[in-house]
Amino acid sequence: MVNPIESPQPFTLDKGYGDKVSLGLIVLATDETLEPEIAPVIHRAGIPLYQSRIPSHPDVTRETLLQMESDLPKAAGLLPTEVNFAAIGYGCTSASTIIGPQRVAGAIQTAHPDVPVTDPITAVIAALAKLRVNRLGFVTPYIADVSAAMRHMLERHGIEISAFTSFAQIEERVVARISEESVLQAVQNVGQNCDAVFTSCTNLRSFNLIAKAETRIGKPVISSNSALAWHMMRLAGIQGQIVGPGHLFTV
Repeated sequence: MVNPIESPQPFTLDKGYGDKVSLGLIVLATDETLEPEIAPVIHRAGIPLYQSRIPSHPDVTRETLLQMESDLPKAAGLLPTEVNFAAIGYGCTSASTIIGPQRVAGAIQTAHPDVPVTDPITAVIAALAKLRVNRLGFVTPYIADVSAAMRHMLERHGIEISAFTSFAQIEERVVARISEESVLQAVQNVGQNCDAVFTSCTNLRSFNLIAKAETRIGKPVISSNSALAWHMMRLAGIQGQIVGPGHLFTV
């Protein structure tokens, strides 16, 4: 029988992972897609990624999206306070649009003052500007009024929606199960008379088809998740090409 060690094992301290430039991510409780799509890209860049969850309704409506604003400070506060965050992302395209990016950032910064905050709609607008996109093919999974709010926000930033299609789904669990082949077909349907195509929603599986879609339509394809990962890493000071799908990660 091994005798127990009576005195504590000596140890030394270092700065841990938290001393590195790190990223924070707030994920919807109903989201099944965001983490597996973007975590490998961020980890490949050598950046620690810390995640929190926020309560979210299984149905996506203006009312349920607005409810998340009051929960954002608590969700952000569950991210570790000792970590050196270079940026924090909020992983909901539609709620960021309905609540408003400035209000989203303000709510998160109550827990992490002075940390840059982004969200998918902010990231997409930044990506479209970087790619010099004027005319956009647009794919969403949302019901009509949620899609309309997002179209209006993009148009207010000078983006012309040249073609639009939606799967018109209200349930998050359904959105997470829309096949990648269905999304690819939707991209091809809107991808003719435009400069780029945007597939919206962090729960819609688009990330792994971006390279194939770009080959088929001959122009950039951006998803909520690719834009969010790209923008978070740019805010973290990562320069040059990032190993990720699509043309966006080269700019």
